[in-house]
Amino acid sequence: MSFTSIVRVKVPATTANIGSGFDCLGAALTLYNQFRFSVSGQESVQIVATGAEADRVSTDASNLVYQSFIKLYEHLDKTPPSVQIEITMNVPLARGLGSSATAIVGGLVGANALAGSPLSQEDIMQLAIAIEGHPDNVVPALVGGCCLAASGIDRDWEICDIPWDHSIIPIVAIPNFELSTAEARRVLPAGYSRADSIFNASHLGLLLRGLETGRANWLKAALQDRIHQPYRQSLIRGYEEVRSAALTAGAHGIVISGAGPTLLALASPASAEAVKASMHIAWTGQGVEVQVKLLQIDLQGAIVEQSS
Repeated sequence: MSFTSIVRVKVPATTANIGSGFDCLGAALTLYNQFRFSVSGQESVQIVATGAEADRVSTDASNLVYQSFIKLYEHLDKTPPSVQIEITMNVPLARGLGSSATAIVGGLVGANALAGSPLSQEDIMQLAIAIEGHPDNVVPALVGGCCLAASGIDRDWEICDIPWDHSIIPIVAIPNFELSTAEARRVLPAGYSRADSIFNASHLGLLLRGLETGRANWLKAALQDRIHQPYRQSLIRGYEEVRSAALTAGAHGIVISGAGPTLLALASPASAEAVKASMHIAWTGQGVEVQVKLLQIDLQGAIVEQSS
């Protein structure tokens, strides 16, 4: 088998719905899935997955990486090449860390590179949002950093990069059970009161300033939410115990990452290790196996390398 072109894409995990930033605020994290695309003479797609939970990844044409790969060629009105895709998994599935966003971004970026890079990052971003249905995971996965997304006037979306102070350490606690996005959305109410809407609007404004400045008192207040977390907490076994332990250990606050069940704590460098340990102890004390990772904000987004 001979390959005429090889593209490698590295895509970061993301955390979205950060506190009061429901469906509009997300950040890229230093945890990655990697994708290798090889153009071959084979007639059908070949997909191989390795790493964490690789046995659960679809290896036929229904694979989300491949579906996104095909979407880009459809957008270009071109026939996609036969391709072999190798996936190296590090971002767990259905845990609220944007695994589907890495697949979408990886497939689009890989296809664009193999097609000669005809689309800009902006073009790819709009395609990614259309596939995912909302911007808060796919945008930071593509461009890196912390991003606020809002619907535009002259175009579909406006993306604003949000400064994230270096003194704010993201800590993720990933339990060994899943929570589907569909299930997490089913528990949300059909509407919200004026008071709750004002509460979240004011706290989102404070959160953006808290992330920029690192001011602990602003972050502690700003991470409160009335739109999604009060309704989803009951779906996450041990939530209150883990939250209480993290706050006691010095965390600024704790929120549900994405749709959950992963929990995200924000802490200062001085308290980060204590917060990490406390979250692990609290969740294992509830009979839940958990991985707790002290991460950083990824500032590069998707990285592509091409060779022949």
